[in-house]
Amino acid sequence: MSESLRWFDASISEISAQEFHNLLKLRIDVFVVEQACVYPELDGKDALLSTQHIFAVQPHGEVIAAARVLASDATQPVRIGRVVVAPEHRGTGLSYELMSRVMAYCERVYPRDVLELSAQVGVERLYQHFGFKVISDAYLEDGIPHWDMRLSPSAT
Repeated sequence: MSESLRWFDASISEISAQEFHNLLKLRIDVFVVEQACVYPELDGKDALLSTQHIFAVQPHGEVIAAARVLASDATQPVRIGRVVVAPEHRGTGLSYELMSRVMAYCERVYPRDVLELSAQVGVERLYQHFGFKVISDAYLEDGIPHWDMRLSPSAT
């Protein structure tokens, strides 16, 4: 399957309008519709030139896996978020391939930075595979249990 996928590692200025539409469609289909969670998916962070979008596209244009990396600023470290795989592609190893690409990007661009993410309870094993540690108690984010996870540079 992954041989026919095209992978993108790009800022908003390097993505076509159609690719961005398809990326957002996947996220809304999963995070809003499938998880029955009403929240502001369009938060303004996708359009920042410092935000990196890493995603897989099938030959016919459907985005089937995606994540974004937010650059650090004065208030927070580098944040990985909006990690998503289309339902019909779960259990295939695609989430690990996606996170491998996210981690390669972070290692290349932020080799000495702390990485953080908010993981849904139940999928933390994916992130633990890459060295992330749970750093909070479980909490509700938009009605879904999450916990914060961190990867310190010394763990890489």
